[in-house]
Amino acid sequence: MNVEKILTLKNIRPTQTRRKILELLCKEACPLTAGEIFSLQKSRAADRVTIYRTLYTLAESGLVHQVQGLDGAWRFCAHPPLKYGCPGNHPHFLCRECGSMRCLTEQKLPWVEVPADVQVKGKQLVVYGFCSSCTRKEKISNRKTNN
Repeated sequence: MNVEKILTLKNIRPTQTRRKILELLCKEACPLTAGEIFSLQKSRAADRVTIYRTLYTLAESGLVHQVQGLDGAWRFCAHPPLKYGCPGNHPHFLCRECGSMRCLTEQKLPWVEVPADVQVKGKQLVVYGFCSSCTRKEKISNRKTNN
């Protein structure tokens, strides 16, 4: 299913900016900040404010999932096949050293009992640690100091 049809099914007008941002998020393996999306635009057709508004519209509709990084910045992700949007039912891994983040789509979030008198709009789980690159750098650094 193409991005324009997905937006239309969610009753979102498929503007060029919305299509391009959603296509970009579907292609990326890791969540992106609005600033990163701005930088990755081939042409500067959309300004930062438009990108933020678009991301929040897509998040509100359930087409993208937002997760907060170590720096406090919100990152956004979508995963193909994007039938009804990123369900947000997967955890994310965040490296405490370099700040890189990736989706752990192969795993599902644990079930949590929600009180009957609340309405859940989303859920988030971030697993912290060190990515393989930072782990390798740490091991090399430790070997040098131990010699």
